[in-house]
Amino acid sequence: MTETSLRKRTEAMLRHADVVINGGRPWDIQVKNNRLYRRIFAQGSLGFGESYMDGWWDTESLDQLITRLIKARLDEKFKSFVVLMSALKAKLLNCQSVKRAYLVGEKHYNIGNDLYQRMLDSRMIYSCGYWKNAQTLDEAQRDKLELTCRKLHLEPGQKVLDIGCGWGGTARYMAENYGVEVVGVTISTAQAALAEEHCKGLPVDIRVQDYRDLDGQFDRIVSIGMFEHVGYKNYRTYFQKVADLLKEDGLFLLHTIGGNTPADRTDPWIDKYIFPNGMIPSAQQISTSFEGFFVLEDWHNFGLDYDKTLMAWHDNFESAWPELKANYDERFRRMWTYYLLSCAGSFRARDNQLWQIVMSKEGLPDGYHFPR
Repeated sequence: MTETSLRKRTEAMLRHADVVINGGRPWDIQVKNNRLYRRIFAQGSLGFGESYMDGWWDTESLDQLITRLIKARLDEKFKSFVVLMSALKAKLLNCQSVKRAYLVGEKHYNIGNDLYQRMLDSRMIYSCGYWKNAQTLDEAQRDKLELTCRKLHLEPGQKVLDIGCGWGGTARYMAENYGVEVVGVTISTAQAALAEEHCKGLPVDIRVQDYRDLDGQFDRIVSIGMFEHVGYKNYRTYFQKVADLLKEDGLFLLHTIGGNTPADRTDPWIDKYIFPNGMIPSAQQISTSFEGFFVLEDWHNFGLDYDKTLMAWHDNFESAWPELKANYDERFRRMWTYYLLSCAGSFRARDNQLWQIVMSKEGLPDGYHFPR
């Protein structure tokens, strides 16, 4: 097909999302390179994201554009060979095996603590905030941590396991405010180093360790923003491991992004540039995987709060760019912008959710009393 015919075909598809090429509204696409159309049809979402990184197109409001594209389901129309290969890889391999588990730490979480320190809140919490009563990012993350602690019914002297502890913000909050002892594990060496600094002097043990290698017994287990790296072939293994580690009268809180339908792979662009081997679970995949191990006590969805969180991270990233650009190039800036704003758009379109799920091993004798 010629470039002209490919453009006309693209324009016709974009009309379903009320998006115009070279239009004057914030969400319209400004095309800088006419090879864009062939690239999109050949590579789908990977080509769309990479061409933005390369400056082939732009838009005043990327988050609004992505929201419209997803609501019109145009992401489903641009299937490509790249998508088919991604599906085949997911079927043939366990992309989240113990051997592969540390890859996301190296490629994403280890890229630079300076980036995350400037983008995140003061506690460096890299997960969805809770905006019910919050006005700022710091307040939203504090309220999320407080909500999490209250859902876990934390009491002084308890031993808590934090699977995917990040830079130690959750562990520190729990130890300081609830008098608990915390073991935090991460697959990122950069996170672990800073987490140890943040938790210095507190009863917090930070380890670089895969969840499958853990042992011991814990009163409470929390996992915030880590389950997206487990992979559907390992969901059952994950829940069995958590059940083995949790005391009989304990509580487990899982905080994860969720999808509306079961998935066996992630978006090719996200997989290549942001979260290698990541995967968003569906409610069905989660509930099927914990059957026989846990009793469901509470399931809380506040996915729209992730839109606000991502927009706040983007604002911080943009404000800090004059300092950060000494260590990161312009293509990285466009990549990171695409990541943050496209994800914000997906939550705004309700294509992704954010769930906090509380489970017990045998059900609490007096029932579970949950805050909101």
